Formats: sequence, structure tokens, C-alpha cells
Amino acid sequence: MTIKRRSLFMLFLLCLRPTPLSAESKPLELRWTELAPMVAGHSVELNLADSGTVNGEAISIREDTLVLDVKKSTGIKRYGKGNAAIPRSAIRLITLQRSHGTWGRSMGTTLGIVTGLGVGGYSAAHTDSGGAAVAVLVAVTSGMAVIGYYTGRGLDRRTTRITILP
Repeated sequence: MTIKRRSLFMLFLLCLRPTPLSAESKPLELRWTELAPMVAGHSVELNLADSGTVNGEAISIREDTLVLDVKKSTGIKRYGKGNAAIPRSAIRLITLQRSHGTWGRSMGTTLGIVTGLGVGGYSAAHTDSGGAAVAVLVAVTSGMAVIGYYTGRGLDRRTTRITILP
């Protein structure tokens, strides 16, 4: 394998999925009364005491329950899709997903297009047929733009883990 192909292959692998470069931090510890401003209206994943999980959008926090618009549920006690009241005592850990801006998606898409034009142009230049060269250029550029978008979207997302203090 030539150095150019190795470099392109490594660039492709780096664009597939960014991994965090730091160790996972300790969960944020909040009291039940402090939880409402943090999670209301955001996408959350709840780790339950019965080793199940519930994913959805947090709607409101009541005295002893969290009202959730359930998208997906696993475990012994499954919650159906739609609104569900999850008891406070059943929640072990809350993983909060938030999006901060669009710079990652914009930058990822732009870099994907530029990289795709370079790689696609190089590939198209080494193609015998003119029609195939255009198809290669469009396919590679589109693919790299999509990879850049999803990589940037991953950079835009922020994950916060929350445990509830007694």
C-alpha cells in the first residue's frame, strides 16, 4: 500500500467516529429540586434501579416523579412509548444530551466537501472514462460531506451525567 493510500485510509478512519480523548468525568450531583432547570425539555437517558434504561424527552419534574416522553425503553419493567411518570426512587443515573450551536456541523460539512473534492478529484483524474470520473467525483465528495456532517454533529453534542442526592 502506498503512502498516499495509507494516508487516505487513515483520514477515512478518523472521520468515522470521533472518540473522547479524556477519561469520563464524575457525574454531576444534584438535589431533586435542582434538577428541573437542567433536564426539562432535553433528551435524557435514565438508568433505572432494575438495570433497565428509558430514553426520551424530559417534560417536567414533580415532587416524586419525572414525567418523560418515552422514545425507547429496555429492562424488566418497560415503559410504553408516550408519556410516563418515572418514580424518583427508580432513577439511578440521568444522562443528559444537549446540543451547543452548529459550528461542528458547519465545519465538518465544509471540511468534508473540501476533502471530498480533493480525494474525488484525485480519483477522477486516474479514471479512464469522463462519465465515470464525474460519478466518482460526485460520489466521493457527497460521501465525505455526509461523514463530515455526522462527525461535526457528534462534536456539537454535550453529554452530562447526573446523580441525584438524597
